[in-house]
Amino acid sequence: MPKLINAETGEAKEIKEGSEIREVIEKLGVPFGCEEGICGTCMIDVLEGESNLSELTEQEKDLMRDKKHRLACQCKIKKGEVKFRIS
Repeated sequence: MPKLINAETGEAKEIKEGSEIREVIEKLGVPFGCEEGICGTCMIDVLEGESNLSELTEQEKDLMRDKKHRLACQCKIKKGEVKFRIS
């Protein structure tokens, strides 16, 4: 089962393959605002496993994000582990 890991705290949570990461990553300490990819509150730095996340959305591209710098509200996990820190 895929896993999200907060690099700052070492806390990890398993998550269902193909699901949005928003709910689980919030439990790992990521703050949220609008949850629509507009405000940028949920920016994360992906330290490992960027290929295990869905492709960039238009909202992320509009905010100049890339595969290492994502909006958690816009991501789905495909497989494996993703280690992140809050931006």
